Amino acid sequence: MSDISLDCQGLPCPQPVLKAKEALENQAPDRLTVTVDNEAAKENVSRFLTVQGYKVTTEMSGSDFVVIACKSTDDECEACKVMSSQEIEDLDSQNVLIFIASDVIGTGDDELGSSLMFNFLSTLKELGNDLWRIVMVNGGVKLAIEDSRCLEILQDLEKNGVSILVCGTCLEFFGLTAQKGVGDVTNMLDIVTSFQLATKTIRV
Repeated sequence: MSDISLDCQGLPCPQPVLKAKEALENQAPDRLTVTVDNEAAKENVSRFLTVQGYKVTTEMSGSDFVVIACKSTDDECEACKVMSSQEIEDLDSQNVLIFIASDVIGTGDDELGSSLMFNFLSTLKELGNDLWRIVMVNGGVKLAIEDSRCLEILQDLEKNGVSILVCGTCLEFFGLTAQKGVGDVTNMLDIVTSFQLATKTIRV
């Protein structure tokens, strides 16, 4: 019986769920134990593992939550799991365009907005092959420069086939042209054409 333990204390949402997902995809354990340090993470991980066909229980370890998932022997649950996978495979591939016009998400507090952007970009890989292109304009180009905390995330997406376009006019305006660390410098024509070719656009 394979048994895997993950220590996800201190990881921001949705990292604990993504770590659990990675463990299931790569090792398919019979038992998975995930330790988290907040209620939201406990609920998210528990819900994810339940949907994947595992029987889930939770325990307390001091102030931490320990989520214990064991493979279900429920035939109906396994059948639902297979059906869900087949439905996903049958979906037509899309060209999803992410349009980013700021280096933060939302208004109210830039530090919070910066963290939200980091988490958003970290989660984009979950779109799989549907994720086609990321276009960055205005303050969004600051995410693509060499000292950006998001640079490595964007570089990994690019390595995995995601097209990244960075507005040249915007880089020049902010004096950041020489500091671009990822993507191709683009212009408004390319951006407009991208909107035309995309099957779905998500504006951040």
